Formats: sequence, structure tokens, C-alpha cells
Amino acid sequence: MNSRFARFFFVGVAAAAVNIFSRVLISYFVRFEYAVALAFPIALTFAFVMSRFFVFEASKRPVWEQYLRFWLVNLVALIQVWLISVGLTYWFFPAIGWTFHPELVAHTIAVCSPVLTSYYAHKVFTFSEKIG
Repeated sequence: MNSRFARFFFVGVAAAAVNIFSRVLISYFVRFEYAVALAFPIALTFAFVMSRFFVFEASKRPVWEQYLRFWLVNLVALIQVWLISVGLTYWFFPAIGWTFHPELVAHTIAVCSPVLTSYYAHKVFTFSEKIG
């Protein structure tokens, strides 16, 4: 696969699957809205490792700095994912009468929502060559 965005997309799909699977497991122990937040660091770490090795060129930044930057970009995405997940599950779906796995559907939609903004932010911020 030669296109960086295509590689990013496929890493994102895999990370989304990790996120959703983790959230489903965690939901057995805590409420949905907490599980969405707790699945975040699991999927984030998976996505960072995969992005670092398969998507973006090697950066001169230390790995810890890349991870911190990756975390910051994804923190913004987490807020978006959480708001969409909870908003769809507790307000929108009940308002339209949606009852088919509302948590799973809402979380899946939400996890897919930040793909373009995250790609650009990681390209110019997380894995950029410029230091300083």
C-alpha cells in the first residue's frame, strides 16, 4: 500500500476495532460512558505503534514526545468520540426510536468521525520532522 492516507485509514480501522472491542469488554464492568473513556488508552497505544511503524516516516523527535503529541491529538478526538457516543445513545437514538444495539452503533459511528482531522494533525504535529 503506497498511499500514506490509505495506510492511516487501515491502521485507523484496526484501532477502531480495538477500541470498540475493548469498550464492549469494559462495559461488562462499568457504565457505557465510562467504558468509552477507558477503552481510549488501549486503542491509542495500538494506533500509535502501528502509525509510527507503518504510516509516517521516522521522526527525529524522541518516541516519548511523539507519544505525548499523539495522545494530545487523540485527546481532542476522545472528546469528540465521547460526545457523539453519549449523545447518540442517550438523546438522539431514543428520540428517533432506535433500539438496535444503540451503544454499539453509536460508538462505531463516533470512533469513525475524527479520521480526517486526526490524519492531518498527526502528519503536521505528531510525526513532523520539524523540532521546536
